Amino acid sequence: MPDTLIEAQSVGRRYPQGGVSIAAVASATFRLHAGDRVALVGRSGSGKSTLLHLMAGLDVPTSGAVTWPALGTAETLLPEKISLVFQAPSLLEPLTVSENVALPLLMAKATCDIHRAVADALTTFGLENLARKLPEQLSGGQMQRVAMARAIVGNPNVILADEPTGQLDGPTGRALLDALLAHLAGTQTALVIATHDPAVAERMERMWQMERGTLIETVNPVEDI
Repeated sequence: MPDTLIEAQSVGRRYPQGGVSIAAVASATFRLHAGDRVALVGRSGSGKSTLLHLMAGLDVPTSGAVTWPALGTAETLLPEKISLVFQAPSLLEPLTVSENVALPLLMAKATCDIHRAVADALTTFGLENLARKLPEQLSGGQMQRVAMARAIVGNPNVILADEPTGQLDGPTGRALLDALLAHLAGTQTALVIATHDPAVAERMERMWQMERGTLIETVNPVEDI
């Protein structure tokens, strides 16, 4: 049985809004195992991003519990064990592409050859010619590919990606996903991708459906997302 990397039991997350409490996540129970490939699907506002943040330990549930049996505590997860690719641009503007990608390794005080690891991550996504560029010199699609390179550079146990192809045209999005899945082939890194795109979801082995903040787990992706 593969290691359980993340486990949630009846997790909920509510936020105050206009004097009332709104449930971003109403109920989520799941186990994420090493090597899993999961599509997290659902309408906008269904709680997908909030769930990813809870899984990464960036947010704290207001009910239930999230644990990381094979990884440790929330304080030890980022950036070495879990990488999160945000939906919005997340590169640090004063840093070059190479410097942005190197950040997880520097934060984790990695002992590997950082220059080589960064170069390999950039090459994975066809970004080697952009290494010295600043974020302001990149297109939105290029910035998203750099963010994905940053996510893989430290070989984390879990990659959580929030709509990584949402800002990309069809061919570019397919190329990014192809490169990511090829890089992860044969590894035990778990991958969870929040997506609206059926073409992305069908590439995953499992599907988690969010409906009004409630997580419903199925084995195979469905056509109508």
